[in-house]
Amino acid sequence: MSQSTRQDPVPASRMLRAAAFSVHIFTALGAGIALLALLEAVREHWAAMFAWLGLALVIDALDGPIARRLNVEAVQPDWSGEVLDLVVDFVTYVFVPAYAIAASGLLLPVAAPLLGVGIVISSALYFADRRMKTADNHFRGFPALWNAAAFYLFLLHLSPLLSTLGIAALIVLTFVPFNVLHPVRVKRLRGLNLTLIAVWAALAILTIAKDFNVGTPVTAALCAIALYVICGDAVIRRLRLEN
Repeated sequence: MSQSTRQDPVPASRMLRAAAFSVHIFTALGAGIALLALLEAVREHWAAMFAWLGLALVIDALDGPIARRLNVEAVQPDWSGEVLDLVVDFVTYVFVPAYAIAASGLLLPVAAPLLGVGIVISSALYFADRRMKTADNHFRGFPALWNAAAFYLFLLHLSPLLSTLGIAALIVLTFVPFNVLHPVRVKRLRGLNLTLIAVWAALAILTIAKDFNVGTPVTAALCAIALYVICGDAVIRRLRLEN
């Protein structure tokens, strides 16, 4: 295994070093929130679980910009924010949602534990894949967003057979080289992408607040945005080729 390189420390005041380290604490807070989400999942308080996972998403969205602003990598070079972020992402995006999917009762009973194992194994491999991002910041393959997959599993509440096939398909798609939109980092149509994500977040909060008892318009809008994120790049590329 190759030895990782790190930046030489940048001379900084004690206050600046403390501020930089506090960003790592903020990131690690996501792991604690993941435990709270798991405790709610064990009690089958699914809406509460998703509320905690939503808070973890907010932390994940904020810690990177704050770290770059404070130059954390240079000020605290002995602590790897990248490794910490991957650890927290795995428990919030994969492990807790995998438990919820397997324990939800929405899958075929014989397949549920096998698919749960498949989710964590395929996602661990995906996190280690250096090709997980394309040059233009799309995800390559289904990007292990199992918190989102679990959300739609509870939202749509399909038959156990269809839900089982859907989860199995997503595991396979983890290794299929197609582009999935990163709504924040992809520059093309960034304004539209950010607007859609804001709409999605508002509708998701409403859905969780109502314990998934929302009408067809909200469900349809959430599904349409998901299809755009997954298939939008392929549609745009095809339209460009035809023109």
